[in-house]
Parts: sequence; C-alpha cells; structure tokens
Amino acid sequence: MLTSFIEGLLCCLSSKSTNVVGPVETSELADGYEFVEVKPGRVLRVRHIIPDRPVVEEPTGTGGTVSCKRKITVYRNGQLFIENLGAEQKSSQNGETEPNNPVEVEKEGTAETGAREEAPAAGTTDQQQQPRKRRWKPKRTVMIDCERKISACKGTHADVALFFIHGVGGSLDIWGNQLDFFSKLGYEVITPDLAGHGASSAPKIAAAYTFYALAEDMRLIFKRYARKRNILIGHSYGVSFCTFLAHEYPDQIHKMVMINGGGPTALEPSLCSIFNLPTCVLHCLSPLLAWSFLKAGFARQGAKEKQLLKDNNAFNVSSFVLRAMMSGQYWPEGDEVYHAEITVPVLLVHGMHDKFVPIEEDQRMAEILLMAFLKVLEDGSHMIMMECPQAVNTLLHEFILWEPATPAPPKKDSKARPETAKARTENTKSLSEPSNARPATARETSSNSGTAEKPDSKTKK
Repeated sequence: MLTSFIEGLLCCLSSKSTNVVGPVETSELADGYEFVEVKPGRVLRVRHIIPDRPVVEEPTGTGGTVSCKRKITVYRNGQLFIENLGAEQKSSQNGETEPNNPVEVEKEGTAETGAREEAPAAGTTDQQQQPRKRRWKPKRTVMIDCERKISACKGTHADVALFFIHGVGGSLDIWGNQLDFFSKLGYEVITPDLAGHGASSAPKIAAAYTFYALAEDMRLIFKRYARKRNILIGHSYGVSFCTFLAHEYPDQIHKMVMINGGGPTALEPSLCSIFNLPTCVLHCLSPLLAWSFLKAGFARQGAKEKQLLKDNNAFNVSSFVLRAMMSGQYWPEGDEVYHAEITVPVLLVHGMHDKFVPIEEDQRMAEILLMAFLKVLEDGSHMIMMECPQAVNTLLHEFILWEPATPAPPKKDSKARPETAKARTENTKSLSEPSNARPATARETSSNSGTAEKPDSKTKK
C-alpha cells in the first residue's frame, strides 16, 4: 500500500499517469484464445472453445411455442402499465370469460394518483364506492405481438453457442469453472475480455470505455461467433450488454441469463462517487478499493477468496480504466420499457449476500420481464459464479435444457358409441336379408334401431 501511495504522489507531482493502460501481462496463451481487432488499434482477447462432440444438426426435442402479446403504456405521471394479452383467460363472476387484469407497475418516487382503490365503507352509494379517477394521457404505447419457439439446447447441437460477458473489473477468467463445465458437455463457448480488462488492449482515452463503445465491441464479437441459437450469460455490468444484444438481434437470441445484474433502470453515472476522484488519487486508494471489493463481492473473506481474485484476474485493472468505466455508464435508453420489450426467456440468478445489488432490484426485474425465473442462492454474493460454481452451473444447465410444455391437442369425441355402431351394422344386415329374419328378430331389430337413435340426438344437442 505504501508503494501505491508513493506512485500516486509522483503521479500528481509530475501530472503523468503511472498506471498501466496496456494489456495485463499473461503467460503463454493456450489453445482456445484468439485476439480479435474490432476496430483499428482496438484488440480484444476472446476465448473460443469448440469441443469435439458428435454433431446433431437439428434439436431432438420438438420444443414449445410461447405467445408474446403485450401492451405497454407509459403515462405522463410516470406510471407504467403492462397488459399481457396472450395470457390465459379467467372466468368472471357472471360466468363470462374476461382477460387477466393488467399488471400495474409504478416507478419509484411517483405518487399513487388514483392508481389503487380503497375498500368502500358499508352503506355507501355506488358513486361513493367508485371514486372518480383522473385520466392521464398516455405518453407512449408499445404493442408486442409475436411468437417464440423455445426448445432445449443440448451440447450436441451445432447451432448453439454460449456467450459469457463479465462486468467492471473482471475478465474472462472469472468464467473458468463455467467454461470448463459446458465445454466438457459439448457446448461451444465464447467469452471476451472487455477493453482495458484482462489481456485486451486499453486505449488511453476515456471515450473508449463508454457504454456505447463497449456495446459496439460486444455487437461485433457476437456477429463474428453467433450461431442460429445463442444464449447470453452476463454478470453485473455485462448484463446490460446482454440486454442490448437481445434488442438488436431478437431472432438470434434464444435465452438469456442475468447474474446479479440489478434492476431495469437506465444507466447514469453517479455525481457523488469515489470514482470521480483524479486518477492518481484512485491509484493511491487501489489497495483500499481491492479490499472493499473483496468485502462486498464475497460472502466470506478468507484466504480462498483472496486466491480466487488473484487466480481469476478479477479487479485487476488500472485506475484510469476503472474511473473511465464507472463514469461512462450512461445509457438512458435502458429503462423499464426497454426491458419490458424483451421477449426472450430470462433466468435471474442472485446471491443473497450481494452488497452491490440488492435483491429488490432483481425482483423488480422479474416483474418487468415477460418470461423471467428468479433463483436466489443463499451461500453466494456478487461473485457467485466463483463462490458457488457447482450450484451456478446446475442452474444454467437446467435452464438451457428447459423448454415449455406443449399442450396436448383436444380429443375429439366420437359421435356414436361402439355398441351403437355395432347395432347399426346388425340392423343393416337384417334389413338386407328380410327372408332369413324371423318375426321375433324383426321386433328386436325395430327396438335396436330405436335405441340407436337416442345417442345421436344427445350428440347433436
């Protein structure tokens, strides 16, 4: 810590940054690593694993089709109304069927002006029971009407690819357990280092680390490695890039996983933040920031967790890159409406001890998304994929193999019973041979024909 303080002091005196803004020194790269130049002079390290497995071109399961019909209305007072039009119908009190009531969601800080009704008191009139509501003029209305075919993605399918995107201060090494697990199962996995992280190049201008610049990098990486069915797995800040890709390529994104990603709010850098301090000051405080990240990112702070940070190259970025990343998180489009428009099935994984992202934010995300499944792990925190790799891998694998149940087609009732059909056959034979029929048999035939007419009359009714 004393060395960092001295280097930061020299930085302030000389007005030069002593931070390393180049790629982190790494050992000899093994197979599966590639360097992709997304822009001139902007090179990202990508780990791309294509395992040897028996290839099955088409999925073995039939899958299921999900109807995505939604009406999203935004009012000028800040209220957001989401009506799921494709949901099953409920029966009303008068026996008629009516659609489900629209889901009402309010943004934090807005007043409940006529949004909810209080229980009427006994003896009040109808006009008193139904107070007048102020009708707000809709500011924006979004209609979603599409169908998505969702099937199980197995490792033997050649048209499936898994993309892993890390957050601020991480690297592709934090996904080590997940990459090994899914590559052994036969999945093709792709995970990049964000600019300034891991072994990717680190430009010396702050504009290179804005959300839009990083999102463009992820878009180019996705276009390079995308298959027919792609599954995105993001962590923390990386969840925002997954959401961006789901909007850009809705037909190619099959499923999505958000790990401690936070709520569906637009990104905006905080004005009162420690990351707004000068770079040299942040460099002096780098040991304190690393300790704070260990304290808040892990449920336990022992030698094992410290070794995980060191081995997985987590929170090992320069102060310049860290400051530029935090101040460049400006994404006003990523609000609640933006997330509500997503029709991709989403798995939300949250660590109970996460001090960066409260569980209320992931619960909010589950309410906004069309198809979302929230799973909370009690033994994990923000870096849950490193703390509980087996539990996370199991959840991811089950979600990747999940497919909606296809409802069985309704059975068509036969118009005639087997006995009636048999009786009709005997009656036809007896009528065709009148000479061989005795009078008693004829009377039985007339009685049988009478019983055969009754089921037909009931069926018509």
